[in-house]
Amino acid sequence: MARIAGVSGREAGPLVKLAYVFTRRQLARLTGREPERMIEPLEMYAHVPALLRGYGRLEQATAKLHRLDERLKVLAELKAATLTQCEYCIDMGSQIARRSGLSDEQLLVLSSHRESALFTEVEKLVLDYAVGMSRTPVEVPDALFAELRKHLDDAQLVELTHVIALENMRGRFALALGIGAAGFSQGMVCALPATTPRSAPASADQED
Repeated sequence: MARIAGVSGREAGPLVKLAYVFTRRQLARLTGREPERMIEPLEMYAHVPALLRGYGRLEQATAKLHRLDERLKVLAELKAATLTQCEYCIDMGSQIARRSGLSDEQLLVLSSHRESALFTEVEKLVLDYAVGMSRTPVEVPDALFAELRKHLDDAQLVELTHVIALENMRGRFALALGIGAAGFSQGMVCALPATTPRSAPASADQED
């Protein structure tokens, strides 16, 4: 249960209500589901309307990014969610990943992606990068970054770095405020929360 109550639609002003409607539509389009608590993080941001507006613009700008292959983006975000262990993020991210083509088996082995034959080498590098970025402090070896540069251009690397960083922010925000799963993946397979990430691999030949 969340530690504070969000701003309900009844309490919200006109602009915040509009943001709620827009966000519900966007999340329903992404997930194919509309659970009751689907916009709970936004209801928390609504306590500070100026912050809500800024955060909304950031999410809108992020949604328009398309330099990076969508599957790589989905994998990176979901891996970061499992590392922060954010229930809301894993719940929603698993459903988005499923609709993007990931199988239940891939969702279940995401926590041990390096040992799995279900991911390509590029996907494993992206997942390794999410592991390194989600550590505290961040630990991204030069060798890992060099391997990524063989597959992604500068703009794609910036986009990848941004979506992982944003997913970490989402997760830590939700965890601190006690926001739990909303039910996007209810009755279906979810990715498993990861244990505390160890050192990021220096190359594709090492473990994560």
